[in-house]
Amino acid sequence: MVESPVLSLARSIPAALDIDRATPICDVELESVRSMPTGISELDRVLGGGFVPGSVTLIGGEPGVGKSTLLTQVAASMAFAGLDVVYVSAEESRQQVRLRAGRLGALAPRLWLASETELGHVLAHVDRVLPGLVVLDSIQTVHDPALGSAPGSTVQVRECAHRLVREAKQRDLAVVLVGHVTKEGGLAGPRALEHVVDTVLCFDGDRHHALRLLRAEKHRFGSTADLGLFEMTETGLQPVPDASALFLADRRPCVPGSAVVPTLDGHRPMLVELQALVATTNLPLARRSAQGVDGGRLAFLLAVLERRARLSLTGSDVFALAVGGVRVVEPGADLALALAVASSLSDTPLPSDLVACAEIGLGGELRQAGQTARRLAEAARLGFTCALLPHSAPDPPLGLRALRAATIADALRLAGLAPLVASSRDEPQTTTGRYSAAG
Repeated sequence: MVESPVLSLARSIPAALDIDRATPICDVELESVRSMPTGISELDRVLGGGFVPGSVTLIGGEPGVGKSTLLTQVAASMAFAGLDVVYVSAEESRQQVRLRAGRLGALAPRLWLASETELGHVLAHVDRVLPGLVVLDSIQTVHDPALGSAPGSTVQVRECAHRLVREAKQRDLAVVLVGHVTKEGGLAGPRALEHVVDTVLCFDGDRHHALRLLRAEKHRFGSTADLGLFEMTETGLQPVPDASALFLADRRPCVPGSAVVPTLDGHRPMLVELQALVATTNLPLARRSAQGVDGGRLAFLLAVLERRARLSLTGSDVFALAVGGVRVVEPGADLALALAVASSLSDTPLPSDLVACAEIGLGGELRQAGQTARRLAEAARLGFTCALLPHSAPDPPLGLRALRAATIADALRLAGLAPLVASSRDEPQTTTGRYSAAG
């Protein structure tokens, strides 16, 4: 049995004079939210300008993806700009952080390091330095001894986060918290952790590729539709201002099974190469493998190609890949993926200056993808001269010619793949393409 004092109801209710009276919404004075630029262009893009004083930002990602590297560069950049920054490492020693900072060129005189796991000591460092930015790596390893529970528990994570949020508001201080993720990719700890902070950033990427992607899943001071791209190098994370040029840098034109799609991630258009390989198999069950594209969407497109375009894929293994380590899961990539599969099956390359953008329905019809105009503008900027589109799509910009199709069968014909399409359900027709009616 543990004695616990109970606050009386009379004392818990504030006096009427202490209550902040309600105000008509039209009379509320607007205060300009000033952002502090981080000096990292892609991070500022996602944050809408930088960190806001008095805000708390939570960043999560898999171990080894580069969260500590990114925050070390951010802390040093803002310290070089004249801001006092406290970097609290609750998982690494000061020597480990110092070695990483030296490798990244982040040895800023106004960057203060502390290796603490107790919340009271962390706040003591803040009182001593009076910084403009505090980075805490990570929230799951900080604890308050007064709570009595183990570090990393639900109570510790929730209460420590609430205390840091309150301190940030009172001190007009920007705080960045690092959060662990679960096996499913979500942020570990109570859901209240995501609700109490102002911004939730997701930092992910394939550790076998150099590309890293930064998204805002929640942002009270701006949009959540912007995407930040970084490339992991020996000297740290480098912003990628032109993602399309990076993804297409090693593309080989006139290779069967390759198609380019102008995809859209948030508000950011990117050109991505999709590759497909169709190979005959002797196995009783053909394999379907997808990397960087949705496996369920691939199976759906293969069924549409067999049924609506009369392509025989039953006895063939099909492998699909989004080049560059990026994930392309939106419906607007349906047409490009279908063209890549048909190109590999017929061993016929697509035109090197062709992009394809459309969603495919169950009936094989082509539908317009969202914000097609922005996608086509990006394709024209990269020098592509032809776009395969549905009839409902808007006209492309100057320098880009539109090839319009109503169905997937029409699109295959326009792309020079000469598909075998029946004139009716019961009467197949022949073709002079590279593959026969049997595929």
